[in-house]
Amino acid sequence: MSLSLAGTALLGTGAGVSSASSHREAPLIAADPQVDNTDVYAFTSPDNQDTVTLVANWLPFQEPNGGPNFYPWADGAHYDINIDSQGTGKPDVTYRWTFHTEDQRGTSTFLYNNGVVNNLTDPTLLFRQYYTLQELRRGCDPVTLVEHGTAAPSDTGRASMPNYGQLRSQATVQLPGGGQTVATQAADPFFLDLRVFDLLYGGNLSEVGQNTLAGYNVNTLSIQVPKSALAYKGDPSRNPVIGVWSSTEKQTLKLSPGKAEPTGKYVQVSRLGNPLVNEVVLPAGLKDAFNSLPPSEDHNQPAVVAKVLNPEVPQLIQAIYGLPAPATPRTDLQEIFLTGIAKATGGPYQVDLNSQLLNQDINPKRFVPAEELRLNMSTPVSPAPNRLGVLAGDFQGFPNGRRLTDDVVDIALQVMEGATPGNLIGALAAGDKVNAADKPFGAAFPYVALPYDKAVNQPN
Repeated sequence: MSLSLAGTALLGTGAGVSSASSHREAPLIAADPQVDNTDVYAFTSPDNQDTVTLVANWLPFQEPNGGPNFYPWADGAHYDINIDSQGTGKPDVTYRWTFHTEDQRGTSTFLYNNGVVNNLTDPTLLFRQYYTLQELRRGCDPVTLVEHGTAAPSDTGRASMPNYGQLRSQATVQLPGGGQTVATQAADPFFLDLRVFDLLYGGNLSEVGQNTLAGYNVNTLSIQVPKSALAYKGDPSRNPVIGVWSSTEKQTLKLSPGKAEPTGKYVQVSRLGNPLVNEVVLPAGLKDAFNSLPPSEDHNQPAVVAKVLNPEVPQLIQAIYGLPAPATPRTDLQEIFLTGIAKATGGPYQVDLNSQLLNQDINPKRFVPAEELRLNMSTPVSPAPNRLGVLAGDFQGFPNGRRLTDDVVDIALQVMEGATPGNLIGALAAGDKVNAADKPFGAAFPYVALPYDKAVNQPN
C-alpha cells in the first residue's frame, strides 16, 4: 500500500478506540443540537431483502417532556444521507431532506397541541413540519422524490398522542420506483454506558451496566430503497459494496431582535459514518474540522493522522487496567474503518467482505481511503444476528454495515485491543454490560422503536 493509504488508515482507527457514539462530540456542534448527527445504520432489510434500509439520527438527548417547543428539525438545513458506490470518498447518491415549519400557535397559546392528536391532519396539532426529499446523483439533475411530506411530530405525551404508532404510519411515504421513507421521533436506538468518560467506567469497572440513553429520544430519518438504486451502475450483483455517511449543511444565521434569518452559502457542520470516530479519538482541537470535511479529504489530514498513530484510549486502558496496548502504529485496523475488508488489502481478516475494491466495475485507481460505514449488500441476512457482528462470525453485522442490534461499543473495545473473528480478548468479554437497547426494535420498516413518552427521571 502507498504511504498515503497507510497513514490515512490510522484516521479510521479512531472508530476502533472510541467508546461512545457521536452525541455532542465536537464543541461547535454541541451548541447546535438540531443539526448534530448521532448515529448511522445501514443494513439489508430483513423482511424485504431486495432493499437496503438507511437510518440516520439527529438531535440527541431529547427528554420526552421537554416542551413547550419540543424537538423540531431545523428549517432550511440540509439533512443528508450519502452513498459512495465507487470508493472515491465522494457521494454517488445523496438523499436530502429539507424541512419547513407551519406554526399555528401565534399569540393565542403556548401549547404544541391543544387537544388529543389521533391523526396528522387533526386541527389540534398546532405545530407541523413538512419536508422535501430529493435524490441527488452525480452528474444528474436533482430528482424530487417527495414534494410535501409530513414529519411525525414530537411525542408530547400519552394524553396528547395516545397512538403515536398510528401517527408514524401516517407519516410514512411510499417512494416512486419502490421503497419508503419517514421522518419521525424515535427512542434512541444506540445503547451503551456513557460513564466511559468517568475514567473509563470509574477507573475500576464499577460504573457499567447502565444504558445511559434509555429514556431519551432522537429525530430519525429512515429510508428503504431497492439495492439497485445504491449500487454502482445500478447492478448490485456486480457492485454490491457501498459506503454510507450522514451529514448536515446549514446557512449562516443573521440575527436581529426576535428573528434569525438564514443567509449565504450552505456549510457542512456535522458528519457521521462509522460510530465512535469523532467523539473520543480526536482531540478537541480537531473535532470541528473533521465535521466540516468530506470523506474524500480524510487522507489529506496529517494532524489527525499524527494523533491517531498512537491512539489515546488503548494507553488509558493500559494505565488504568493494566491491559497492554497493541503495538503502534495501528495499521492492523486500517481496512476495518478506511478501506473496507478485502483480501487484497493485506489485513488480518483475509476475507472479501466490504471494500468497494470488490465492486467489479469501479476504477481502482480512483479509490481513496475514507471514513465511511461500508456495507456489502450481497451478504445474506443472518437468521440469528449476533450483537458482536463480524467478531462473532456473523458477517452481516458491524463493521459490515450496522444493524440496530449491533453492540458497537463492545465490538470497538475488542477491536482496539487486537481482537479478530473467533479470537476475542477475554479481559474485555463483559464490555460495558449493556448488550441491547431498552426498547425492542420493530420487525418492519422503519424498525426503530417508538419514542419514549415518560420523563427520564421518573420510575417506569
